[in-house]
Amino acid sequence: MYVLIAAAGQGKRMGHDRNKLLLPLLGRPLLAWTLERVFQAQPAWVGVMAQLVDWPDFQAICDQLSPPVPVRLIPGGDTRQASVWNGLQALPPEAETVLVHDGARCLASPDLFRRCQAALATAVGAIAAIPVKDTIKIVHDPPYIDHTPERQHLWAAQTPQGFQVEVLKTCHQRALTEHWQTTDDAALLERYGYPVQVVQGEETNLKITTPADLLIAQALLTKDIQRQQQL
Repeated sequence: MYVLIAAAGQGKRMGHDRNKLLLPLLGRPLLAWTLERVFQAQPAWVGVMAQLVDWPDFQAICDQLSPPVPVRLIPGGDTRQASVWNGLQALPPEAETVLVHDGARCLASPDLFRRCQAALATAVGAIAAIPVKDTIKIVHDPPYIDHTPERQHLWAAQTPQGFQVEVLKTCHQRALTEHWQTTDDAALLERYGYPVQVVQGEETNLKITTPADLLIAQALLTKDIQRQQQL
């Protein structure tokens, strides 16, 4: 299992001028929780795409965790897509598949990583996702409802997202040539006609985007720690 962690964002919606993965969560940087979950899935190698300004802090976090596998810091790009492209270039040559994970999803279980990896035995792409619970409205400017899609066909995409390396590289290269941008690697495969399998995600696998998300993650982690202490 080879894992790329997208960690090059700035987290402006958190109201901070620093990378949100450095914000404290139960006394540890958010990135430390993410890396710990990844390590528990027993990968062979981990790459972290980050802006150069964050490298000293990220390296210190890695050192404190005493990683059981090689962890490589990779220059982040101006967009998530550019960061993943950089990560793909840094993969070890023997990597045939890769899991791409958002560094802000610090609650993804090790089992979810393993299930996404297992799906790649028969699929060229696989993403964690969960059925949406809310009724979704398609809205056009000014903010009026255009239409309401059928909920049974709507799933909320999560990470990790797994891919055959050569397929993902090919799709990234084509998108680069066409100057086409997306925030989701699975969308690249969709655009170029590759099927992507859905793996049942986890309700607790939220992406830390706002201060409220940080509070929810704190509550969930506290409950998980208490449960483990009782075992």
